[in-house]
Amino acid sequence: MSRRRAPLAVLTTVVITAATLTASTAAQAAVTTFTPAADTYVDNAATGTNYGTSGQLGIDNSSIKRTFLRFSVSGISGAVSNAKLRLHTDDVADAQSPNGGTFRSMTNVSWTETGVTWNNQPAIDGATLGSLGQVERNAWYEIDVTSYVTGNGTFSIGVTSSSSDGADYDSRESGATTAPQLVITSGTTEPPGDPVWVGAGDIADSGSGDTATAALLDNIQGTVWTTGDNVYPDGTASQFSTYYEPTWGRHKARTRPSPGNHDYHTSGATGYYNYFGAQAGPSGRGYYSYDLGNWHIVSLNSNISMAAGSAQEQWLRQDLAASTKPCTAAYWHHPLFTSGANHAPSTATKPLFQALYDANADLVLFGHNHHYERFAPQNPNGGLDTARGIRTFVAGMGGAGAYGFGTIKPNSEARNTGTRGVLKFTLHSNSFDWQFVPEAGRTYTDSGTTNCH
Repeated sequence: MSRRRAPLAVLTTVVITAATLTASTAAQAAVTTFTPAADTYVDNAATGTNYGTSGQLGIDNSSIKRTFLRFSVSGISGAVSNAKLRLHTDDVADAQSPNGGTFRSMTNVSWTETGVTWNNQPAIDGATLGSLGQVERNAWYEIDVTSYVTGNGTFSIGVTSSSSDGADYDSRESGATTAPQLVITSGTTEPPGDPVWVGAGDIADSGSGDTATAALLDNIQGTVWTTGDNVYPDGTASQFSTYYEPTWGRHKARTRPSPGNHDYHTSGATGYYNYFGAQAGPSGRGYYSYDLGNWHIVSLNSNISMAAGSAQEQWLRQDLAASTKPCTAAYWHHPLFTSGANHAPSTATKPLFQALYDANADLVLFGHNHHYERFAPQNPNGGLDTARGIRTFVAGMGGAGAYGFGTIKPNSEARNTGTRGVLKFTLHSNSFDWQFVPEAGRTYTDSGTTNCH
């Protein structure tokens, strides 16, 4: 069987290019993710057996296997504009199949996970919600269930297959990174006010930190940025699928990333560029720009040449000169200013910072060190500059393990390590507000306002 993943008719991909990403698309509706309250499957080869504690959900036509999922949806406000069921195929050879199953709603929502067997299975008696063609092992697939999941309530979905070469999906017992998901988008898509711009760097690995920060994004509108090292340890396609996709991946359609050194552990960062596609700018280059409201924003690549006169530095100067926006922000991975103990300041990035300073830019974001740090406005040499200086942040608290601080550098105004979170900006017409939003259960925060030059 071919290992190439077939395109799915039921999977809708939204591509946002630099030309179309404007203030009008920056605001997003609320996104809420639910895991199943119960899931199991039945098998007519073992008619009295319950599989409620299994890490798998099987579908097949020989022997006949049927899967059942039940979700309890609560806390949704406003109309549901989109609901999608997301399933992850098991990482075993026989998980792949030419038929990923037919998905139908069910009227029975009171069955129990540990009570269902072939002999007493609930009827799969509702409308057909969708179907999947070929599925490969260790990959995510989606079904649009908006017609069925219209608000708060309890919803059951049954899955069957007409193929004797069936598929196996991960159940909720498999763990948070591969458990089924019901992702619901609700509320208005036209929120008032200035653009919101939110993100972090150093994000997804085999731990749960990125799960906590992705949950914050679920409740924050706006455009998402990343300051590199999107997935660990090597930026492979498999790692994007396994670690990034289940968490921050549900916000992919509104994400404008930048690459980090771990993304480049895969030659040419092909995992990164293939995953994000047009949202990462021109293929393989890693630097691009876009506008949000009164702001011009530049995503840069600190993994390639940044020297004065390099292609990237010359492009940046030309891009800044062509902008008509009164406020400017930029972001990349390696920090020019940091007090981190793990990674020293990256002086190779100074030509990019110099070009931004020469153009009167206002804000620059970094990652690489896995913590949070805010600096006062500075010139390219690190001197305090309240007239033309650029305020900078190290925002490497997106999910990966925390790093400590070493010698605190001049003009460092706020620092925290050990609290994961996201950094939220509200981009006003001639100023910006910032807010560190901590993961659930933590209390550290930082906020303030700075005027554009």
